[in-house]
Amino acid sequence: MSNLLKAIDLTKRIESKKEYKKQLKKAQNELLHLQQNIFEKNIPCLFVFEGWDAAGKGGAIKRITQKIDPRGFQVHPISAPTPTELHYHYLHRFWSRLPAHGQIALFDRSWYGRVLVERVEGFASKEECLRAYDEINRFEQMLHDDGHIIYKLWFHISKEEQYKRFTERQKHYLKRWKLTEEDWRNRDKWDEYEMAVEDMLQKTTTPYAPWTIIEGNDKWHARIKTLHVVIDAMKSHLQKE
Repeated sequence: MSNLLKAIDLTKRIESKKEYKKQLKKAQNELLHLQQNIFEKNIPCLFVFEGWDAAGKGGAIKRITQKIDPRGFQVHPISAPTPTELHYHYLHRFWSRLPAHGQIALFDRSWYGRVLVERVEGFASKEECLRAYDEINRFEQMLHDDGHIIYKLWFHISKEEQYKRFTERQKHYLKRWKLTEEDWRNRDKWDEYEMAVEDMLQKTTTPYAPWTIIEGNDKWHARIKTLHVVIDAMKSHLQKE
């Protein structure tokens, strides 16, 4: 197994708030312009956000949606399937959440739960998890063939940084709700989750739906890089039109 995650430079950072604000404003303005182009050309955009607990997915999504037209996007926070949803194929519950043409869908967790939490926690069998890599690739290939922009982002932080953020959340009365006993318990299975992430990145990175790893120890860097990934994805697709 090639250690993709261990090769990530988590020291990347933006040094000053002034520089962060400057880059943020420029990127958000560019994204607003691109959103209009995507709408006019009727292109559906789908962005998947996965990552460690407290890695900054929500903060990055907030900066993406902050300045764009609210009529043109939807954010889908994905939790465990309901008892009713468990009666269907695991991809079933995502179909109704796919973006309409000209719209943007942002998935805060996704169908990749099949090969992450369901694999590690034993909610899916080994055979189901192995089969899921090909199922997911074919699912995304079908969307790509239908004209969707599909990009996937893994938010990566160190185990030490996660502990720091957990303890900060625990102490802050407005953020305490974000932290659960399950979050603490998952830390005990860090190595198992890391193996699952490595397999996911290697087996589901495709030319039509690539993964980008976001270095998340510095939140400012993570947010700006995320905006650039979204912007570059849209620009690249529009240039092919």
